[in-house]
Amino acid sequence: MTKPTPEQEQELAQAAEQAGVTIDNAEAVEVEGELESPEQQRIAELEAALQASEAKFAEQKDSVIRAIADAENVRKRAEGEIDKARKFALERFAGELLPVADNLERALQVADPANEAIKGMVEGVELTLKSFVNTIEKFGMKVIDPQGQPFNPEQHQAMGMQENAELPANTVMAVMQKGYEINGRLLRPAMVMVTRAPQSGVDVQV
Repeated sequence: MTKPTPEQEQELAQAAEQAGVTIDNAEAVEVEGELESPEQQRIAELEAALQASEAKFAEQKDSVIRAIADAENVRKRAEGEIDKARKFALERFAGELLPVADNLERALQVADPANEAIKGMVEGVELTLKSFVNTIEKFGMKVIDPQGQPFNPEQHQAMGMQENAELPANTVMAVMQKGYEINGRLLRPAMVMVTRAPQSGVDVQV
């Protein structure tokens, strides 16, 4: 590009002076146009503050959710421990009561029902045992009396085997001591005598 002559430069200066803008002022106007206005700066500040608030809210929301989940887990664990403690205490208490039922049943086994002298006592023991069983059943206990039933190793403890032609093999032919369960859990297995086929050999202790 050809450099303007002194005369051309003078003409340009006069034209700018007539327009009321110097060369330096024109450059300032151009730079000022590139700067943000106060309103734009305020909007930018508010947008930045909003983004920061949203990020803080999301962080606090996650913390609250985690705290709620932790509290729920603690509550469930506490309930589980309380339930275990309650069941353990109930099972222990129930186990202490079993000898009472055993003694009442033994008394009935040795008593002579034909003896009029002790008839009233026998009836009293029968009523006491019945009342005892009804009471413990209210608390989830159940008597295991498998007389004549198939042998179940999960609930029965075989004390021996005997030949018996009238009952199928592996049938409980005699209950030596009744078993008990509480809330579906085995408290004590029933001690039983189990049948075997007649062609078997001598008795075998289990």
